Amino acid sequence: MSQPDLKHRIFETEEQLLTELRAVRRRLRATGDGKAELTLGQRVADGVAATMGSWNFIIIQSAILLAWIVLNITAYIEHWDPYPFILLNLALSFQAAYAAPFIMMSQNRQQDIDRMAAENDYKINIKAELEIELLHQKFDQLRETEVARLTEAVSDLTELLKAANSRGASAT
Repeated sequence: MSQPDLKHRIFETEEQLLTELRAVRRRLRATGDGKAELTLGQRVADGVAATMGSWNFIIIQSAILLAWIVLNITAYIEHWDPYPFILLNLALSFQAAYAAPFIMMSQNRQQDIDRMAAENDYKINIKAELEIELLHQKFDQLRETEVARLTEAVSDLTELLKAANSRGASAT
């Protein structure tokens, strides 16, 4: 296969890919960037993860734990959970056992969103690269056309100069 045929094939393939990427982008814009409606479970998982990952939760939980420990160590009220704080450990283990799956569900969903965003960014980068390449090809074509016209103009001017010189030489 000759070099111009190969370039033409590559150009056609790039044009086809660019057309497909433009169509995908139009579809995504029409459907709201592909954002799907969240299910109840996804909303709950996001809510739990957002709540448990906030400073408010950490501060409130720390205050409750501190109050629990102080009330069980001091003699102000009856000790319902003496020193090894077995009931407190049970409550925290129970909380962790239920919180971890919610947080992991939210993280997995966020990971899927990030993966789709990265794939979309990759497609946009390919599209931009192809668009820039097409612009370079158009500029190169314009430059070649301009150089050909300038070469032709120089040739015409050279012929005119030769003709003028030969008329000037024959006149003398």
